[in-house]
Amino acid sequence: MALWFTITGLELVKPLYLPSPGSVWEAFVRANTNHPIADGVDRIVRGEQNYYMWEHLLASLQRIGAGVGAAIIVGIPIGLLMSTVRWIGVIAEPYLHFLRSLPPLGYIGLLIVWFGIGDTSKIWLLFLAAFPPITMATISGVRGVREDQVNAVLCLGASRRQAVWHVMVPATLPDVMTGIRVATGFAWTTVVAAELNNGIPGIGGLAYLSGTQLQTPLTVAAIIVIGIAAVVLDGLLRFIERLLVPWRGKA
Repeated sequence: MALWFTITGLELVKPLYLPSPGSVWEAFVRANTNHPIADGVDRIVRGEQNYYMWEHLLASLQRIGAGVGAAIIVGIPIGLLMSTVRWIGVIAEPYLHFLRSLPPLGYIGLLIVWFGIGDTSKIWLLFLAAFPPITMATISGVRGVREDQVNAVLCLGASRRQAVWHVMVPATLPDVMTGIRVATGFAWTTVVAAELNNGIPGIGGLAYLSGTQLQTPLTVAAIIVIGIAAVVLDGLLRFIERLLVPWRGKA
């Protein structure tokens, strides 16, 4: 912050490239209030693009929640299946790595062709970003389960399904929670790409649109909000992880 104040205060960089903290704060306040617009007609506008910034953030959170939530629902069972049924894992794992290696901008156009420019294509993009890390974390967790634990419950009369539910799932939960945290981070880094087209309301769409309009203070404000929201969300996931797996890290 001190370096930022110094550079902008001495005008070492043009405000177009690096706005001052004060102008970023003004843009943030403007994006969360009603204000007049100087277009020759006296009128009051609401926030930015007719939405307050918290509404942009909420819209992106809803999309991320839908995409990551779907990835959790689909990825965990598929990860369990791939790690417990060998031939399924052998066949499916190359496709999983192929999907993981694709950059979101590489197939956003195809998703728009398939699902339109509405929320459906955005949620699909976020799902595809979150699905691989959750599935791979589940596979890693199951493969790390000690075989003697599974054999012990099987010898005591448990079915294969009971062994999966009562032994494998609890044992893999720490890895799954890590995968969910990583997936949520990927989803946040993908939100701008997801909201390139018809992304308003959306904090990623606001950051992109304000950048194309050379509203640098608003772009920086949106970037800061995205970063703070990501930190808060990760902290919430860490709290949930402590509740679900309190034994993690303990002997």
